[in-house]
Amino acid sequence: MRHLLVIGIGAGDPEHLTVQAINALNRADVIFIPDKGAEKASLAKLRREICARFINRPYRSVPYAVPTRRKPESSYNQTVDGWHEAIAGIYERLLSEELKDGETGAFLVWGDPSIYDSTLRIIERVRRTNKVAFDHEVIPGITSIQALAAKHRIALNTIGGAVHITTGRKLAEDGAQGSDSVVVMLDGQCAFKSLPAGEFDIYWGANLGMPSETAVAGPLDEVGEQIERRRSHAREQEGWVMDSYLLRRREPNA
Repeated sequence: MRHLLVIGIGAGDPEHLTVQAINALNRADVIFIPDKGAEKASLAKLRREICARFINRPYRSVPYAVPTRRKPESSYNQTVDGWHEAIAGIYERLLSEELKDGETGAFLVWGDPSIYDSTLRIIERVRRTNKVAFDHEVIPGITSIQALAAKHRIALNTIGGAVHITTGRKLAEDGAQGSDSVVVMLDGQCAFKSLPAGEFDIYWGANLGMPSETAVAGPLDEVGEQIERRRSHAREQEGWVMDSYLLRRREPNA
């Protein structure tokens, strides 16, 4: 039986790795490293640096190319489904050709594998085909949400209040839905611009834990344009940007 580890590696700082994650890395015979092209080469580089820093036993590093997700042609869900199907085929090949029976392989997932990441869903697709036998284990990681709250020295929730976690696409479609604390991830279009002016404070951060990290907080109507500029600059610097933010509904007369 092949064994697979899905390891959360934090939001960008190698010191985000938990002791559990480091121990899991040292159980792996093979580390699978995603290659997302030249623009995102620094993401693969960081994974390799983490391995070099924390693994103290022999292992093999196996790179693999990640197909680019196409822009939605019919529906968003169908486009993502097709993309996941293509990646599942790559995972199946990696497990069957690069991992021997009795060996342990590892995927290193940015942040936490259970929060807005597709790795677990794709692995489940592979498992359902029954073409390669394996079991798998999930090691949680520090999320960008946790890093964001720590950067701004805030609690995510108000006293007795709920926290709604969503995506930029859903925020643009549905708004804040009456929530007083909304965490937004995967926002490529600065969807906060669609919200009514003057109703929210925003706590925003990009590339947290990395040398290029940047953060802004304040009334949304006052700092929104600054966030757009900093987000654009971060993308120009790295070729990519990973950001998240908390929207906090302002109290009347605040």
